[in-house]
Amino acid sequence: MSSNEVTPDAAAGQRIRLPLHWLGVLPFVAFTVLFLILPTMKIVLGAFQTPDGTFTLENLAGLFTTSIMSAYWISIKISLASAILGSMIGFAVAAAVVLGGLPQWIRGPLLTFSGVASNFAGVPLAFAFLATLGPVGLVTVFLKTQVGIDLRSLGFNILSFWGLTVTYLFFQIPLMILIITPAIDGLKREWREAASILGATNFQYWRLVAFPILLPSILGTIALLFANAFGAVATAIALTGSSLNIVPILLFAQIRGDVLGNPHLGYALAFGMILVTGVANALYIWLRARSERWLK
Repeated sequence: MSSNEVTPDAAAGQRIRLPLHWLGVLPFVAFTVLFLILPTMKIVLGAFQTPDGTFTLENLAGLFTTSIMSAYWISIKISLASAILGSMIGFAVAAAVVLGGLPQWIRGPLLTFSGVASNFAGVPLAFAFLATLGPVGLVTVFLKTQVGIDLRSLGFNILSFWGLTVTYLFFQIPLMILIITPAIDGLKREWREAASILGATNFQYWRLVAFPILLPSILGTIALLFANAFGAVATAIALTGSSLNIVPILLFAQIRGDVLGNPHLGYALAFGMILVTGVANALYIWLRARSERWLK
């Protein structure tokens, strides 16, 4: 046997050897499997099982009761309202920073704050809004005592539909800023110059050139914001408790272990949420791919 020949055992060892640079990915893979894939599989399987483990469709049939369908509809409306309002305000802020001629030093702090605020949710966010806009919150008391405006008499309640929507805007607007800023950056200066040479006004440039190019990114981000709000659980529970009939609160009531709770109905509720958010995320990915063709 020559020195250049490789024995079968050595060749097999070379084939199964894992490159060292893959070791850095292993923690991410383990985290994804343990906290995303396995829990999702348990939810999907549990939605089609009875407590004794037999197959059933009764859990999914239970989703079509009046109270649960109403909860899904309210959750969808809150998610749509916060997604549309968040995208409009976030787009205006991002456009002002990128194209509005504001000082360049504003951009860095704004994006840094947006990165932090887009992940600020749960109990701290609920407490912050209760302390600010609650019945005895700072802004509520100030407006009533110093300005003469009673938010409660005007119909605003932090524990209501619009109260939760306003709370969601705290992380929806920054998320919109983070995602749409690169898209606005991708608008080429040559396009504006060409439109100007051809006699187009600024409004015509935005209506006929810039907005159609940005539209897939905007619609895709709205879909992502919708999924982000629809899946928000901790903030809704901490802020409204049981005063608002939305899916996350019903889900919490079913799986927390009370005697009257039905964990498998909770699995079905979670399975329905996975379907809704999955469709929204798939729409975002598709629209994002369409927008990148122009912005490369």
